[in-house]
Amino acid sequence: MIKVNNRDYQWEEGLTVEKLLQQKNYTYPKLIVKINNKLIQPEEYASTAIHDGDDVKAIHLLAGG
Repeated sequence: MIKVNNRDYQWEEGLTVEKLLQQKNYTYPKLIVKINNKLIQPEEYASTAIHDGDDVKAIHLLAGG
């Protein structure tokens, strides 16, 4: 089990940031992802594994005027 934005989510073997974002349908153009408070760069999403017990935050940035 992992936490995604403070909610329990089923962990699976081989889960990466990219796969998680696809599963959750997070397609926002401006997204910040942290795993255990470590910032993950967009170019690292496909290669960054999420491990059982990790705390993942996916934060959608908004801009306004």
